[in-house]
Amino acid sequence: MRRHMLVPLLLAAALAAPVTGFARGATLTPAGDLKIPKKEITEVASFYQYKAGNVLMEVLAVRAPDATIRTALNTCQICYSSGRGFYTQQGDVLVCNNCGNRFKVSQVERIKGGCNPVPITGEWKIEDADFIVISKAFLEQAKPLFLNWKKR
Repeated sequence: MRRHMLVPLLLAAALAAPVTGFARGATLTPAGDLKIPKKEITEVASFYQYKAGNVLMEVLAVRAPDATIRTALNTCQICYSSGRGFYTQQGDVLVCNNCGNRFKVSQVERIKGGCNPVPITGEWKIEDADFIVISKAFLEQAKPLFLNWKKR
């Protein structure tokens, strides 16, 4: 096959693939829960995409200084409707792309309310030695927070 014909085929295959993670090992369980391998979580936040119906969502996971893995939705509890209420990491802090609020990685999942990512706490996930499994029910409930996400 000629090289110029191969590129469109590869692009079509990539676009047809299910959205479950950013080139990482996250998968979906048979029940539709998001399953994240712990071995790939470091002090640099990892972002995992999840599609609930036609709504693209994102989960962030990061290893805090105390070595625990913290999880949250990558959307701000205050700024989500702006379309820019998501986070980027700068060193050991996460920064809201809408309002600029900064907070330490160690605060992920520990602080509820305000301009912080929506925590994914124990009642919405199961952890074992190798994986974190985030409930489809929780992700479905969170869909409204992502309706304008990264669209503006």
